[in-house]
Amino acid sequence: METKTTKKSDDTKNAASKTAKTPAKKDAAKDLASLFEDSLKDIYWAEKALVKALPQMHKNATDENLKNALQKHLEETNTHVDRLEQCFGALGKKPQAKKCDAMQGLLDEGKSIIEETEAGAVRDAGIIAAAQKVEHYEIATYGTLAAFAKVLNEKECLENLTATLKEEKACDTLLSSIADTNLNNAAK
Repeated sequence: METKTTKKSDDTKNAASKTAKTPAKKDAAKDLASLFEDSLKDIYWAEKALVKALPQMHKNATDENLKNALQKHLEETNTHVDRLEQCFGALGKKPQAKKCDAMQGLLDEGKSIIEETEAGAVRDAGIIAAAQKVEHYEIATYGTLAAFAKVLNEKECLENLTATLKEEKACDTLLSSIADTNLNNAAK
C-alpha cells in the first residue's frame, strides 16, 4: 500500500525531472560583465536592423505626423548605434553585432502588417502597432542594460544607455499620441 508521503515524494521527483536545467553552451556568459557584453551585441544588431527597416515603414505610412515621427526615430536610431559603439569602446571592445532573434521577429511582423493592410489609416495604425512593439522591446532591453552598467560601474555606458532609454520612451509616447488623435478613429 502506497502512503501519501511516498506519493508526494514521487510527484516532487517527477516535477523536478521535468524542470531540469538546460546545459549552458560552451561560450555561455559566466558573469554579469560577459552577459552585459553579449546583450550589447544583441541590441547593436537590433538597432542596425531597425535602421534598415524604418525607411520602409516611412515609405508606407500616409499620416504626416507618423511619417515625421518615423523619420525622427530613424535619426535617433543612428545615434543609438553610435552610442552602442561608444559603449563597446569604453569596454575596450570592437563593436560586434550578434543576430537578435526577438528584433528579427518584430521586424518580420511589421513587414507582414504592411503587406496585410490597405494603404491609408488602417496601415498607419498597423505601422504604429508594430513600431510600438519594437519600442517596448528596446525599452526593456535598454533598461536592463542600464541596470547592468550601473552595477558594473560602467559610467560611460550607463550615460549612453540612459540617454537612449529616454529617447525610446519618448518615441513610444509620441506614437501613442499619434494613434490617439484621429488616426485610430479614421482606421475604424
